[in-house]
Amino acid sequence: MINNLELYRVFYWTAKELNLSRAAERLFITQPSVSHAIKQLETELGVALFHRGSKGVKLTEEGSLLMLQVDKAFRSIESAERHIAEMHQLMRGELRLGSSDSLCKHYLLPHLGRFCSEHPRLRIDVAHGTTPEIIRLIKEDRIDFGIVRMPVEDPALVVMETIEVQDRFVAGPRFFHLTDNVLKLSELVSHPLILFTKTSSSRKFVEDMARSHGVLLEPEIELASVDLLVEFAKAGLGISFVTRQFVQSELDTGKLKEIRLAEPIPARKIGIAFLKNRLLSSATKVFIREYLGVPGLK
Repeated sequence: MINNLELYRVFYWTAKELNLSRAAERLFITQPSVSHAIKQLETELGVALFHRGSKGVKLTEEGSLLMLQVDKAFRSIESAERHIAEMHQLMRGELRLGSSDSLCKHYLLPHLGRFCSEHPRLRIDVAHGTTPEIIRLIKEDRIDFGIVRMPVEDPALVVMETIEVQDRFVAGPRFFHLTDNVLKLSELVSHPLILFTKTSSSRKFVEDMARSHGVLLEPEIELASVDLLVEFAKAGLGISFVTRQFVQSELDTGKLKEIRLAEPIPARKIGIAFLKNRLLSSATKVFIREYLGVPGLK
């Protein structure tokens, strides 16, 4: 293969123009430089590429064969450059992300809806799962970034904080009498609890919090969906542990009430996680920076 690919660019424009002077104008070089490059390419290939004449040049049979392939190569390069420009301008490309169902519904969806409306030509691929599952998908390169509940301690990841949320125990009408007074965790566990499944970060968080106060949580029901946690609580099947912001409408309408605890429940943050040293796409950077409002991505 010819080491100096610039020779092919000179050949390409000479073959397109069939005139050394016009090729030189296209390339912003001198005519002798064009002649020298053509001779160098012919020497390296061991064939004549042009017939020289007083009115210009004409491709030889070997030159025509070479031009057929070089033209295809240049068109492919131009197409790739055009696609890259379109991706940079968010005219094409893909947004690959993951989150839990609750974060998708209550946090991600409004931002994603606006993004899709303003960039309709982009493809959106959303994976669902718990925070540990989303982290696994990031590491397997099945998604570019994830919306996760913090804290996340993983040296392979960059995690950027977004919003702060507050978790609470809530109950339906069957247990409204428990909302009249402040309860201790040790008293709360005497009633049926409805918690996320053991693989979720929310389950680990509430169990660690309770354990720090010497209390062991043993739920009656385990569920994988915040919507089911809400519905089961409304139906009187137990007391659910949910993010307060995600059940605000139920609290406002009186369908659920908050159980007040003597022990404080620490606030948590939602984060954006992606692999360290990963080159994020233009679509990903714009979405995180401009739609989720997370600064710091260039």
